Amino acid sequence: MTQLWNRRDWLQTAGLLSVLPATSLLTNRSAWGQISDKLQTLTTDIPNAEPHVDQLIQKWITPIEQFYIRSHAPAPKIDPKSFKLTVEGLVEKPLSISYADLFDQFPKVEMTSTLTCAGNRRTELMAMKPIKGVPWGPGAIGNAEWGGVRLSDVLKKAGVKPKAKHIWFEGLDDIQRDDGNIPFGASIPIGKAFADSDAYPGALLCNQMNGEDLTPDHGYPLRTVVPGFIGARSVKWLGRITVSDRPSSNHYVSGAYKLIYDNTDKEWSQARPIYEYLLNSVIAQPKPGSKFAPGNYKVKGYALPPGREGVVIREVQISTDNGVSWMPVHLTSEPREYCWQLWESPVITLEPHQTITVRAFDNAGGTQPQHIEWNHKGYLMNDWHQVTQGG
Repeated sequence: MTQLWNRRDWLQTAGLLSVLPATSLLTNRSAWGQISDKLQTLTTDIPNAEPHVDQLIQKWITPIEQFYIRSHAPAPKIDPKSFKLTVEGLVEKPLSISYADLFDQFPKVEMTSTLTCAGNRRTELMAMKPIKGVPWGPGAIGNAEWGGVRLSDVLKKAGVKPKAKHIWFEGLDDIQRDDGNIPFGASIPIGKAFADSDAYPGALLCNQMNGEDLTPDHGYPLRTVVPGFIGARSVKWLGRITVSDRPSSNHYVSGAYKLIYDNTDKEWSQARPIYEYLLNSVIAQPKPGSKFAPGNYKVKGYALPPGREGVVIREVQISTDNGVSWMPVHLTSEPREYCWQLWESPVITLEPHQTITVRAFDNAGGTQPQHIEWNHKGYLMNDWHQVTQGG
């Protein structure tokens, strides 16, 4: 369980003699928590890490120590005893809710859903043309059990005004940029915030992951989880919710997480923020980039349905002749919306320099594309995934 730090612990750890606000950052990441040795560290000053994909697909529920970490700043040090979640903007009754009251006043709900970074598989696009960004392989994805309260319940208590169209989220992190320090922010259309079903809330204000308190790198003490949307819309270290008539003006909505091809100011201003993730599938065994020897193999991997209500994986196929012929594989978990499926093939014989290719289909008629167009930020890579004998 995550430790609830008091102010004395905090000041001693940070080495400070004066009283600091509850969101002061620890500058030494090792004093707050080390990245799991089951993750590959991709950036060091700011923790970004992903698991080895062949280990990732061993379990349908991803263990916390194998769940990818995506951050734009070090994890802030937050005292839950002084923490307040504010709800403001186009509401009848602005709220300031303590951590304890949030989970005393609203029903606790649980859901299982997959979270994936928009940059998952970015290295494949980097191989086409240079891209600035974290060099994610196919492991920036994980499936977890999340616990918290419905965003919609909190919004109902605040009373949303008729002109409201978007819900903004703002974190308590401190991101250093050339134009000044900012928090990470996101927004979602108001329809998604209220799109609750029996199985899934439209969005969850989450304090638990796999039955345990969130870890610092996963958003302790509070984060959003928006099923079906890219991970960037599930803001960690949540501190503020704003109800608005427009998308958030935060840089990570207005100036990032968009599909950009020509990188012009006009294109950036007109491009729509990315919300839903796309149909995808990946070969995890044999591990991408490995020099596996010719022989008999059971090919394994994951498939992700697009992030739309009611849409699930229908079929996954692999090819050993570059897409000339295909064979279906066995789905080893039940189809569920907003959740990946693991799959495996029968034992097949792989010859020298042979390539394995995978593609997926969903129940709404969607087909994973053979090729996608390179984009400036390396987002939403979802073309046919391939692994070649010999690396």
